[in-house]
Amino acid sequence: MPKFQSERLKALPVYLFEDLALKKRKKQAMGFHVVDLSIGDPDIGVPGCAIEELRQSLSIKGIHRYTSGDTIECFNHTVCEWMKQRYGVDLDPSSEIIPLIGTKEGLAHLAMALMDPGDVALVPNPAYPVYSRSVILVGGRITEMPLLESNGYLPDLGMYHGANPTVAYLNYPNNPTSALASSEFFSEAIRFGSKTGCIIVNDAAYSEILFDGVSPQSILAACGAKEIAVEFHSFSKTFGIPGWRVGFVAGCKDVIQSLAKLKSNIDSGVFGAILLAAASALKNGWQDFESMMTEYGKRRQMLIDALESAGLEYFPHRGTLYIWVRVPAGLRSVDFASLLLERLGLLVAPGIGFGSYGEGYFRISITCPTQEIKVACDRIREASELWKI
Repeated sequence: MPKFQSERLKALPVYLFEDLALKKRKKQAMGFHVVDLSIGDPDIGVPGCAIEELRQSLSIKGIHRYTSGDTIECFNHTVCEWMKQRYGVDLDPSSEIIPLIGTKEGLAHLAMALMDPGDVALVPNPAYPVYSRSVILVGGRITEMPLLESNGYLPDLGMYHGANPTVAYLNYPNNPTSALASSEFFSEAIRFGSKTGCIIVNDAAYSEILFDGVSPQSILAACGAKEIAVEFHSFSKTFGIPGWRVGFVAGCKDVIQSLAKLKSNIDSGVFGAILLAAASALKNGWQDFESMMTEYGKRRQMLIDALESAGLEYFPHRGTLYIWVRVPAGLRSVDFASLLLERLGLLVAPGIGFGSYGEGYFRISITCPTQEIKVACDRIREASELWKI
């Protein structure tokens, strides 16, 4: 009988958002109006300059061939200028940065570039699923780092000096908890990596999605970071273009070279017109970004007000597109998410979908259109007696 699936693939659970999309379709098929607060799929923010650059770039001679070195160089230089201006980080565009077909792709391939079967990866729990999935697929071993509200959802790295890790994944601003990391924590992480020989990875997909005057942080600004760390940045959330699939990774040149070698054997890079448009967004798209953040701020406040009026507790929200909310006592996150869907037509992401330490919470997104957010808030307020038992 043919072998249709590897054992490693069999070991992967159903992807959280695939399962949620199925539940949404079933509910809609029954005639319900479902407000989807589950996934961070930006609906606003695409800079006009990026769209115009993309339109014009499509007419450049040769742009539809494999992406040229000149186009990649242009993108890399733009990124380096931005990283210097934004974070005070100096990067070599020729060796310390590469563009990615979205950061999800880059994060998944990073495990392939760095790990051998049996190698240990430190993976936060709860977390974006791609970290653990990529480690499983290369035959690596996972040592979980519990993220607890009592510790501000920061891992206690001191506990893992004896774990002999190859790589440690961080994600700040954090998905799903919305927690932030300080420059002091990033410095601690770099010291940990230097002592243990562990590569430190910070997934900074939400680096610019900040509220209440919070200043952005980059792990690459920490002393010694470029010797041991890399940081992933995404255009998906910052500029509302997740479908464009473009991002970059920067930092330790040895890690960058390993990932570049792997990618050269697996993919052919980002479409050149997309790179040029993304570079334009990074240079000139910040007015559109500020308008997007103003709208997100309104949605955020609407949801926070509704949660408070309904007696639902949430982790203080100052970053990311998500609010991390405590499930009412006595209920599991999956059961409460089902209750919200069945009784209120609200789709949220149960915390257990991000790992066992996510149990007791659920995540809601502010990327739903504002009118839909208003409907969700009204439903939450009107039905609060469902969980005030």
